[in-house]
Amino acid sequence: MRQKTIKGTTKLGESIKSRRQELGLTIEEAATKAGVGTKSWCRYESGESIRNDKAKGICKALNWNTFPDESDTDEFKFDFEKYKKHKAWSQYLCDEFGEAAAISFAIGSDIVLEHIEEDLRELSTMPIGSHLGQIPISMMRDSLPEQFLMRYNYDFLYQLRSTVINIRAIARSGNYFLAHSVLQELVIYMFMQESVFLMDCMFVDMENYGVSGLDMVEDWAFEIFDDMDIVTNLYSNMYLTEENIYHFNHWAASQFHMDNA
Repeated sequence: MRQKTIKGTTKLGESIKSRRQELGLTIEEAATKAGVGTKSWCRYESGESIRNDKAKGICKALNWNTFPDESDTDEFKFDFEKYKKHKAWSQYLCDEFGEAAAISFAIGSDIVLEHIEEDLRELSTMPIGSHLGQIPISMMRDSLPEQFLMRYNYDFLYQLRSTVINIRAIARSGNYFLAHSVLQELVIYMFMQESVFLMDCMFVDMENYGVSGLDMVEDWAFEIFDDMDIVTNLYSNMYLTEENIYHFNHWAASQFHMDNA
């Protein structure tokens, strides 16, 4: 069955925010009532589309029977040519792992870059040494490994942003690329993870269009890494000592696939 969404608009986002404030709810409280993450709620208030399976919970949290102007409910449109012209389109990923991987990379890189820049703007208004854990609503806090939360300061986020921009440039050039550091692995992994929602919305359209590699949508990054160590070490509640190569102190060091560099 085709996935439908409530089409996001600035007006709808403002209505959601206004209603939440009218009810005296914080973003965290509203998100909890709706059964969604705070990051997702922030997206809704900024005007992004809302998947139908999330709509009921949002309406419940806001004491709405339905969304204002729900006649705007629409199918998520897929435009393959748009993605082929994307500034982060990777012909290498397309050739190696399929068109879906290249689309996922482009979508995910846009989302991650936008969220990093939002958090950088927030941290720039705070005292030196402030970290993501001190921001009321951080778009990156839930995406980065929890163990090193207090290390995610302005300098680190700037380095993360630079890594994203560099990897996007390599991708756009069409060149073969590998992750040589944990930081590069982390960025590519986040691209894949952050694209999942939109890829799900577009899945039927992509399938009908004949997009190749749809079975790789949630795995292409691991093919680049040739393992799942980033999940095992950083997203499985394992405590890392400083000797572990996935410890924060080693993230920027070139450690992987150096014989292919």
